[in-house]
Amino acid sequence: MFHTLRRPEVLVVTLAAAGILAITMGARQSLGLFVSPLNSATGLGIASISVALAIAQFTWGAIQPIAGAAADRYGPRAVLIGGILLLALGSAITPFMDSTFGLIVSLGLLSAIGSGASSFSVLIGAAAQRLTPEARGAASGVINAGGSFGQFVFAPVLQKLIQSFGWIGAMWSMAAMTLMALPLIGTVARRGQTPAHYVEEDTGALRAIRNALGDRSYLLLHAGFFTCGFHIAFLVTHLPGEVDLCGLPPSVASWSLAIIGLANIFGSLYAGACVARYRSKHVLAAMYGSRALLIAVYLMAPKTELTFYLFAAGLGFTWLATVPPTAALVGKLFGVRYLATLFGLTLLSHQIGGFLGAWLGGLSITMTGDYGWMWYADIALAAAAAVVNLPIREALVAPAAVAA
Repeated sequence: MFHTLRRPEVLVVTLAAAGILAITMGARQSLGLFVSPLNSATGLGIASISVALAIAQFTWGAIQPIAGAAADRYGPRAVLIGGILLLALGSAITPFMDSTFGLIVSLGLLSAIGSGASSFSVLIGAAAQRLTPEARGAASGVINAGGSFGQFVFAPVLQKLIQSFGWIGAMWSMAAMTLMALPLIGTVARRGQTPAHYVEEDTGALRAIRNALGDRSYLLLHAGFFTCGFHIAFLVTHLPGEVDLCGLPPSVASWSLAIIGLANIFGSLYAGACVARYRSKHVLAAMYGSRALLIAVYLMAPKTELTFYLFAAGLGFTWLATVPPTAALVGKLFGVRYLATLFGLTLLSHQIGGFLGAWLGGLSITMTGDYGWMWYADIALAAAAAVVNLPIREALVAPAAVAA
């Protein structure tokens, strides 16, 4: 499958997009490490901080179709530059915020808009328009793996910075690190042409959106991706709190997040390969079903360091590996001319689930003292997501693609 990325121009674009996503997702997925230090410094309470991070989850998704539409119309360069700068600004001003409203502005809006505008919809959309259909599945897997690699690197580094220089120094360091994505934008945004054989008719963005929202398969895909967002946002925000409830040191949380990122590198690459061999809807159903089973096993297991690391490895394999088959399904249903826009809308559904996962997790720990009901909700939603993907309209994978 990955032989389709051997052309130098294809490989360079794919790796540059993966590098940008590594930085933006690494910063975004490590914010849970700051919840406890922020609470100790500001006294705002976990629930209030969770509101800001929940709004960040929703904002990250809400900006995806807007950023995708702007990139589809004007090109990705300005969108990516603006996103990186906003992400750095939001992180840099967070230490000056001592109220819930302030955190909503810095983390919930500025950082989230910035990371969302320089994330999946724009990057995968920009790459897809310059690749043949045979290369798109592998490319989306590699780009997605970049985001996971960023989480693997950022989580332990930021935890060490928090311990060494305090959360303020770590937050400012994170702001500086996000600027390292700027030099990669030129490669991703360089003008290129879709191979002539694959050029699609331009029906206009509004018509493309109307057609998609009237398609049952597209709506079912949204429903499944909603669950993915709920699950990921709950864990990335509250896993450090769960570790603390179990009486384990904070390093267990940071290494668990890092292991999730490491495992998802392999999961993303495998998912990219599976897109060419199997129906994407079956790949998604298997991923969501495995999450329900894994959480059930975790709840019954003793809460030791080893349990968290094994749990993280299992979760990490499918963590954001849902992105390649989901993007592939959108491309199969509607083409890639407006993939950034339509996949951006799908990511919005993902982050509506993310908002609820982060917010309800904060309510759960505040009202009941643990996350028990959140785990049960997670199991139910993951099982439902596995089921709703099965009726999606998707043709059999071509024999040539299977052979490749």
